[in-house]
Amino acid sequence: MRARGAMIETPLPPMEIRGRKLLPIIQGGMGVGVSAHRLAGTVAKEGAVGTIASVDLRRLHPDLMERTRRSRDRRAMEEANLEALDREIRAAREICGPEGFLAVNVMKAVDQHPDLVRQACESGADAIIMGAGLPFDLPDLVGGHDEVALIPILSEERGVRAVLKRWLRRGRLPDAIVIESPRYAGGHLGSPRVEEVDHPRFDFSRVIGEIRKVLEQLGIAFERIPLIAAGGINSFEKLRALIAAGWAGAQIGTPFAVTEEGDAHPNFKRVLAEARPEDIVTFLSTAGLPARAVLTPWLRRYLEREARLRAKASPERGTCAVRIECLTHCGLKDGNPQAGQFCIDNQLAAAVHGDVERGLFFRGSEPLPFGREIRPVRELLQYLLTGVDPRRAKAEQAGAEPTPA
Repeated sequence: MRARGAMIETPLPPMEIRGRKLLPIIQGGMGVGVSAHRLAGTVAKEGAVGTIASVDLRRLHPDLMERTRRSRDRRAMEEANLEALDREIRAAREICGPEGFLAVNVMKAVDQHPDLVRQACESGADAIIMGAGLPFDLPDLVGGHDEVALIPILSEERGVRAVLKRWLRRGRLPDAIVIESPRYAGGHLGSPRVEEVDHPRFDFSRVIGEIRKVLEQLGIAFERIPLIAAGGINSFEKLRALIAAGWAGAQIGTPFAVTEEGDAHPNFKRVLAEARPEDIVTFLSTAGLPARAVLTPWLRRYLEREARLRAKASPERGTCAVRIECLTHCGLKDGNPQAGQFCIDNQLAAAVHGDVERGLFFRGSEPLPFGREIRPVRELLQYLLTGVDPRRAKAEQAGAEPTPA
């Protein structure tokens, strides 16, 4: 077990979840395999929330891939993913120790989400973070693991109201709520349509005011549920302003994906770090949700053919390319012309392994804190929590100027 370093000192107040005082940052869950044990364990070791993305983690384990590569047995692949999740949680715990706060991100849209929640709890996760759908059933899925924090990802007041009412009937409240802005976030977005990702109803200032009213109507103290802003938070100034406005902290994804400890291939980090604003596009995922990614060769070719592929889609022609049927609703599997027509599992796996030609590289819209540089997790946290660029401090000690971002 690695020794935990000194806690980063910050003028920002701590974020409290389940009685645990944490640095006010949740590292976002990024699949397939972008945020696995190394990244999550390192973030948790520093005192923030480290998050493992649970989707198809067998892709990171050659023995599990060898076991399932030619399998047509869906259950065998699901069991391999559960084994991989268990391995990743235990490996992350070896890095962060018992004091580290480890979360597992489980997509509601994934068909296997009940099993993934159960496995995460049994393997020692401190929290389940669930997005990509309204997680009405999450309190029922944790079984007897009442000590595990439950954190839904939502985007606006309507979703918060619906989840709170449903959970209250079960005698449970969220331990925190992540509010993700479709305008800035990477990956799957919480907007029903691509055309609506910039709608003012998703603005942080508007949503927090509306949630205050919902909590008051339901008789819940505003301070009872920490609200976490997600999407586009890439500096100390933004984080400080959010906390001053009533947010407990921020969930941050893309800046962590490109850290030295990020679990993805160096090519993956390079693609994200070198992307220009015009290279980042929003499109319709096979899950039927808007998504944001870098316009790499595969995505460019797909978007050129998208209209034709969707026009040809029909339930009679639907098929699962990898036989795992990962998504409950998938445009390709279901032959649904209202959703994307590609295998998201294959494309995301190609990206995490560094295949620039074939991969789908999810990315948020905003500039990265260190520009094109790949820096350690601790330096990123120091910058986000203090506003002090650790590169400048090192350069000043060495008598030189840091490389511009």
